[in-house]
Amino acid sequence: MDVYTYSMETDVSRRQPADSLFELPCACQNLRRLTRVITRIYDQELRKAGLEITQFGLLTALAATGEANQKRLSAGFAMDSTTLTRTLGLLRKQGWVQVKRGKDRRERLFSLTRAGKRQMVKAQPYWELAEQKLRRELGDARWKQMKETVSRVTEAAMAA
Repeated sequence: MDVYTYSMETDVSRRQPADSLFELPCACQNLRRLTRVITRIYDQELRKAGLEITQFGLLTALAATGEANQKRLSAGFAMDSTTLTRTLGLLRKQGWVQVKRGKDRRERLFSLTRAGKRQMVKAQPYWELAEQKLRRELGDARWKQMKETVSRVTEAAMAA
């Protein structure tokens, strides 16, 4: 797999091969670099369906929950409310997500529209291609290990 990272010293549009990576001093910087690289892989595929991975993630979360308030979505993704509000706004503007008031008039409940469900179906093959690219490079055993490690690290970080 050609893994690329942006150079901190040059224009961000210029890419460097993985062998140019250097040691970073902390978990945060290493994980942020990793998520930038992984996000680019998913976004590259999902762009063909008119989505980004953050949008696709919210659509899949709403498909799984049926409907959810912003607090639940924010907690489930460990996402700050500003980013979540912006992304939900884009999804509403596209007609893929609808909102209604909850029991408390301040609560807003989000759910998928029919168009949102169609968009998920359209995007699913592109998401699968991104998954396959990574899985092929890692192999099944390392793929499973990566998923377990990421879950444990997330839990540890939430506890810290």
